[in-house]
Amino acid sequence: MVDVTIAGGGIAGSVLAILLGRHGFSVELFERGEFPKEKACGEGIMPGGVAVLQRLDLAEAVGGTPFHGVRYHFRGLVAEGRFPRVDGLPAPGYSQRRKHLDHALFRAAAATPGVTAHTGAFVSAPVFEQGRVAGVMVDGQPHRACLVVAADGSNSPIRRALSLDAPARRKRFGMRAHFRLAPGQPQPAWVDVFIGEGHELYVTPLPEREFGVAALTDVQPRGEPAERTFLRWVLAQPALAARLEGAQQISELIGASPLERRARAGFAPGVVLLGDAAGSTDPITGGGMAQALMTAELLASYVSAHLRTRSNSGQAWLAAFDRERRAMLRNYRAVTRMTLWLAEHRHLAQGAVISLRLLPVLFSYLLGICGGVTSARAARASG
Repeated sequence: MVDVTIAGGGIAGSVLAILLGRHGFSVELFERGEFPKEKACGEGIMPGGVAVLQRLDLAEAVGGTPFHGVRYHFRGLVAEGRFPRVDGLPAPGYSQRRKHLDHALFRAAAATPGVTAHTGAFVSAPVFEQGRVAGVMVDGQPHRACLVVAADGSNSPIRRALSLDAPARRKRFGMRAHFRLAPGQPQPAWVDVFIGEGHELYVTPLPEREFGVAALTDVQPRGEPAERTFLRWVLAQPALAARLEGAQQISELIGASPLERRARAGFAPGVVLLGDAAGSTDPITGGGMAQALMTAELLASYVSAHLRTRSNSGQAWLAAFDRERRAMLRNYRAVTRMTLWLAEHRHLAQGAVISLRLLPVLFSYLLGICGGVTSARAARASG
């Protein structure tokens, strides 16, 4: 029996495995898929997540393209917001293709002493013993552990098996494709958000002169092929259409739905949910990957402090972790709800963009919340 079994080798699961292995725990990491693999994602890592990679000495292995902040575009108006400085220094975000990011982190986990990493391994259900989760079923075989971590994504089979699913408040749809800039076209060091009718377009700079275009919308497009809808939305934005002149599409359009998942609780006896398995927030404010990195680091600190004492039977420390995680994400989720409300009331979009343009300090503050800068400061202060 190992100390910790982790279901899911994405960002959260791999980073947790790395941290626990470095702290001397025995870890089994199970990933259903094979790397490299694509995922529908905006692919921007906010500064709080970048800081985690830097603390782990993994920033160089992950690589990526820096960006200063976010620009909102609406009917010719542009509001430009920079991430706030941290300790007097710029705190940029970084963007990287998910197929590279996930693979790099999983490779680092597999190379960490104490970690045994598997791909092509389907975790189907938890194993129960004496009223608590004591392991997982992997390809029909039980694997026992002192603690199970479900980092198995927004459609988490473990969360579902534990009856922890909660209904989503909204059903939104996302699509994403990649392009390579034409020779001579500049690569802006910003994430650009174009507000359209019933949708938003997120344009993220990537290495090798690539960029990603992600569309978020209230309803899944119907009545015409998704590719045609996506292209129509893109070409309706003059600045984005100009960037696409001569560009080469280098990946297929892929989609994801629903964009929001909720969990009734973040833990149960013997198991804790992590990353999107604990509930995924609508990506309209772009902090999903940073949240996965930051909460994995937080969970590792709790495991290191409590698991070796075998005090996990009472679950008090898992409840304490879940409370701190919720506190860490509270302001981010509030900003996300506010942004979604504005998306539902698009007649207010022009006033919102003008306000952000006139109040750059406010824009920077909101980006600091979305970017995990406030949480990162709080974590350092409490540590």
